[in-house]
Amino acid sequence: MSDSHPNISQDLAGEVALVTGATSGLGARFAQVLAGAGAKVICTGRRLERLDKLVATIRSAGGSAVGVEMDMTDTDSITNGFVEAESAFGTVTILVNNAGVPDAQRAHKMDVELIDRVFDTNLRGPFVLSVEHAKRLLAEQRPGRQINISSMSGFHYDGHGAALYSVTKAAIARMTETLAVEWSRNHINVNGIAPGAFESEMMDGMIERVGEFWQHMPRKRLGRTRQLDSTLLYLCSPASDAVTGTIIKVDDGQSPR
Repeated sequence: MSDSHPNISQDLAGEVALVTGATSGLGARFAQVLAGAGAKVICTGRRLERLDKLVATIRSAGGSAVGVEMDMTDTDSITNGFVEAESAFGTVTILVNNAGVPDAQRAHKMDVELIDRVFDTNLRGPFVLSVEHAKRLLAEQRPGRQINISSMSGFHYDGHGAALYSVTKAAIARMTETLAVEWSRNHINVNGIAPGAFESEMMDGMIERVGEFWQHMPRKRLGRTRQLDSTLLYLCSPASDAVTGTIIKVDDGQSPR
């Protein structure tokens, strides 16, 4: 990050950000927020028509964005997508590992194919992508930021299904901590956000299964995606220059302490 920015700045002009899982929910919001702060944004995901729509929305608001197909279960797709991203805007300086899928089943009812897909999408893919990103920054001796989206379910599990999702999100938090140590000397800051229950396409599926569960939470509401804007910008910008290896929990007081 440029030394010309004060440490209260959330100005991302000159930065290139890659956001995974940008076809819906939090990822789509993150891409728009980063573009609004001045970053050139690579929106990635598997559903090209949704990427095209998101890119058009960002450009119509005056931002810079491109869409790149990327499947987090496919190593070649990750590496090829990274090459395509850099051919569009140059070196990626900010990586937001947001892609994820739920399992929505009790552990003993999951077939191996689903187990593999959840592990690959939620953990293996983000790890591979983080390494690809870091390799490029190290080769160019450039600082950078990685923000990994964990979940409060990685810290608390209610036993009603999605055990593997909880395991992978706990692992994402630990990945954040370990890679922060690994690359600290290279000025690559690695941090995480652990949202609670926020409005998203994934949350819609949960509501279909269990109903309006938020009525049992202290504030009786789901989080709004915009409530994560300031946390994302803080971790991506010069304002958090000395922060690395931290997971910020944003759950609206939903979870037991």
